[in-house]
Amino acid sequence: MMAEADNAGRALQPWTNVLRLDRSTMLATHRYADRFSVVRVVQVAERPAPISKSTCVPSLLVSVFMQPMAAAGYRLSLDGAHVPVGVIPAFHTNIIDLEAEPVMWAARGLDYVHFHMRRSVIDDTAAELGYGVVSAFRPVINREDIVLAQIAKTMAPALGEPVPSPLALDQLELIVSAHLVQRYSEAKRANAATIRGLASWQRRQVTELLRANLDGSLRLADLARACGLSVSHFARSFKRTFGVSCHRWLTELRIERAKALLSGADLALTDVAIQSGFADQAAFTRMFRRIVGVPPGRWRREYAV
Repeated sequence: MMAEADNAGRALQPWTNVLRLDRSTMLATHRYADRFSVVRVVQVAERPAPISKSTCVPSLLVSVFMQPMAAAGYRLSLDGAHVPVGVIPAFHTNIIDLEAEPVMWAARGLDYVHFHMRRSVIDDTAAELGYGVVSAFRPVINREDIVLAQIAKTMAPALGEPVPSPLALDQLELIVSAHLVQRYSEAKRANAATIRGLASWQRRQVTELLRANLDGSLRLADLARACGLSVSHFARSFKRTFGVSCHRWLTELRIERAKALLSGADLALTDVAIQSGFADQAAFTRMFRRIVGVPPGRWRREYAV
């Protein structure tokens, strides 16, 4: 789990985690910090006590059920009132404003992915997309949403593993925010958003920063600040300019760096991984194979000059 904040008050780091609840779990309140987060909650044993959910900033909690739940196996209350839920099919979704102080109880077998979505980011995304003020989100309970289901399916294998690149999670926060605004908010689109690419000086600035930080430790906020743009404006302008997201562009840059190292000195794959900005050899091998089509060792044998 990543640190929540530093003494200088800089942007909080996003994180991913798996929370397993058993009979010994004492958790009564799950309080979310001022950051985007993805948490998979798995209940492996019966627990008589409910769990209250709260946050230190205005936020929505998006929950995608990874397994079906019987009607008697899950209970939810909002603002102190019981909410009928019924049978929950796999990959259905709840979207709840945490100001409603939700309290949840579930039987063994509960398995869902929570996305903690800050309202400040949702509001900024809405403005960037040309929508008016998002005043409120009504609760969404036990709803089919194929977009959120697919995002949860994609994220689930990575939860509990080493934290993905902050850039990747920043991009994910914007994607989910845009979906929430377009599908679930009552805000009206005031005008069609105009997407312009980055200016030449902004392109130079951002590519120099990314090349100097192959490990992906930079945040979208850092890059946006260097270009004098909001985070959502920067992300959309970057994609308009380069044709891919910032995270994807950085990943491809890492792979090109790795190819150059594989073609040169006889470095161990572990060293190639580290010098290309990957956390370890396993992460490097997975990504190299996904993008190039073959593992790095085979690529070196067959293609390195």
